[in-house]
Amino acid sequence: MADPRFFENLGPFTLAQICEKAGIALPAGADGAGQIYDVADLAGAEMRHLTFYSGARALRDSFTGSQAGVCLVPQCSSQKSAKLPAAPPTMTVLEAPSVGRAFAAIAALFYPEHSQPRWQQADAVSADARIGRDVELAPGVTIGPLAEIGDGTRLGPGTVIGPGVAIGRNCEIGANVTISHAYIGDRVIILPGAHIGQPGFGFTSTGEDYLKIPQLGRVIVQDDVEIGAATTIDRGALGDTVIGEGSKLDNLVMIAHNCQIGRHCVIAGQTGLAGSVVLEDGVVLAGQVGLGDHTRVGSRARMGARSGTGSAFFLEGGQDYGGAPAKPVREWAREIHALARLAKPRKQGSND
Repeated sequence: MADPRFFENLGPFTLAQICEKAGIALPAGADGAGQIYDVADLAGAEMRHLTFYSGARALRDSFTGSQAGVCLVPQCSSQKSAKLPAAPPTMTVLEAPSVGRAFAAIAALFYPEHSQPRWQQADAVSADARIGRDVELAPGVTIGPLAEIGDGTRLGPGTVIGPGVAIGRNCEIGANVTISHAYIGDRVIILPGAHIGQPGFGFTSTGEDYLKIPQLGRVIVQDDVEIGAATTIDRGALGDTVIGEGSKLDNLVMIAHNCQIGRHCVIAGQTGLAGSVVLEDGVVLAGQVGLGDHTRVGSRARMGARSGTGSAFFLEGGQDYGGAPAKPVREWAREIHALARLAKPRKQGSND
């Protein structure tokens, strides 16, 4: 569900209105006058909420266990729908030719102002912002309404803190940092040029163009985190993007929407995490690692430079990995040596 601190919900809407907006048929026997109050993800949805299920295997358990009252699913004619598990008995299922397009239209109905916050203040620091004791504001700092800055925090020149953002105590925020749709813990260091809380890269194809899916989540940065220069962290699509306590992110790191970074992880420069990646506690990623969406890396695993995965990989914890697709480092090293031997020029007359 979207945080009302950052997003204004224009609901509720009736099920009939929602179906009309999405261009799909009201199911036979469904109560068209029933009210839907919000959109939510599968795990967080309740009976008065609408959610969606694209058919992805990684989300099957979330779908069958969801408490949502209404759920968008692929239409029966699609290949994915043939493998759909049975929906919970309390759930009304809405079949859509394109789940992404239908959900984008419905989410925009509830939240038409979902992209960038509006700035309607005359002063650089809003009169409605709450500024703690001993806060230092460098020249050019802009702070939006209802933002909160904790005691002893320092904000560098040109930094922009969006409406409703909360920043904890004794933080150091560098020059030209932008933070929106986010909660930042205590003693967090954010180096110059980092951008936190911008919309995630969520689009669905219309066949001719791409339609933006509203990004209605937040970024949660826990205590004692350090975020490097020019690093970007997208807010969640429906849930949150979370950076766990004590984790350290290098410069030029990209964290996509809905990623979950555990406690005391280390991520080196130019690493990129696609949407919904999970790093358990103590994971170490060397430079230029790339992880595909819905990948999960177990606790205290380490990945070598330029290693990576495709979508929905699971790497067990406590091991070292290398290569792409990533494999246990000894297995990867054996394969590299075997390829090197195969590629070696043969001597004339050799039977090797």
